[in-house]
Amino acid sequence: MAITKSQFALNPIQWLATRDGWIDPRQAPPLQQRLPVIAASGFSAIKTEIPVGMAPGEYRECLAWAGISPGPGYVPMPWTEDPSARLTFLERARLTSANNVGVGVPLVFLAMGMDKEAPRVAHPGVGFDFKPARLEAVRDYLAEAAGIMAGEGAVPALHPHVGTWIETAEEARFVLDSVDESILSFGPDAGHLAWTGVNPAHIITEYATRVAGIHIKDYHSRFAKRSRDEDVDYRSTVRAGFWTEPGLGDANIDEVLTAAGPDFAGWVVMEVDRGTTEPEDSIMRCGAWLSERFTPELCNQEN
Repeated sequence: MAITKSQFALNPIQWLATRDGWIDPRQAPPLQQRLPVIAASGFSAIKTEIPVGMAPGEYRECLAWAGISPGPGYVPMPWTEDPSARLTFLERARLTSANNVGVGVPLVFLAMGMDKEAPRVAHPGVGFDFKPARLEAVRDYLAEAAGIMAGEGAVPALHPHVGTWIETAEEARFVLDSVDESILSFGPDAGHLAWTGVNPAHIITEYATRVAGIHIKDYHSRFAKRSRDEDVDYRSTVRAGFWTEPGLGDANIDEVLTAAGPDFAGWVVMEVDRGTTEPEDSIMRCGAWLSERFTPELCNQEN
């Protein structure tokens, strides 16, 4: 398949990984400190995440200083049974969308939120405690969020995630099949889908015309299998070494990207949720993988 290097963005999540297998945005270095590392690695775009108090135009200028462009956004939607409490998260979805549209990148991955004490964080990858009524309620919540986001000019894309109420391929299909594609695209995370025991390429192929962007990760599949077979929790699986830099694990990234089809023109976001080395070195390894496989011009992947 043909793809351009400019379709890739980095989510430098390595800086956020904590010792206990979680993510803490507060520990990220200042943006001005991160940008030169990302630029030196070879990535030309990053996940858009505008600091509080910064306008979209100012954010673009800050990135441009380092030769970086804004990429897709991401919004998690924590679930609560209290409709009034959900309004806060719906407003966050609106603001995130407005910011992304403001920087010129309308794609925003739309996921359920994660919590350390959530049932599926304790029992990940198996669709734990599945309840049809809750799935329908969550679907309605995501559809409401997608409508609000689309109203801002954004392109919301469903992003199934381990540890949340939209975790499995079956749950993703239910949402995609029951929410109008005019307001909700598909933005799969190949690593999280693989954690649930499916081949992510299969569902990507199934919904190829609806895929607006893809998160790609590499991983060691034995740890995901162990988590499913032995009921190992999310953070323990992460700490065991599930995630790794691209090219070092079991992910078939070629197959995942090919599944989106020859005309795929969406974003590809590279993530390493927990690096195998220091964040700066892990990011450099991601950039080396990208540069080895793609030139800045339209090219064919090497197989």
